[in-house]
Amino acid sequence: MSTATDMLQKYIDAEAAILSGQSVRFGERMLTRADLAMVQKGRQEWQRKVSAEARNTAGLSTMGGLGISTARLDGR
Repeated sequence: MSTATDMLQKYIDAEAAILSGQSVRFGERMLTRADLAMVQKGRQEWQRKVSAEARNTAGLSTMGGLGISTARLDGR
């Protein structure tokens, strides 16, 4: 496993923990132990890195980190 894959899994685990109830309500007050939006943003960033690694491993062309492909329009 790569660092990106390991980090992605940690963010997925953190997101699941938050969604499982890391917030507690005390009357009118709410205590949240982690910031879901921040964790989701981090997970998305690591998902892009894992996807880029997979494209590079598969030998797919990229341009600025985005996968590209070519099409033949001459019917061959």
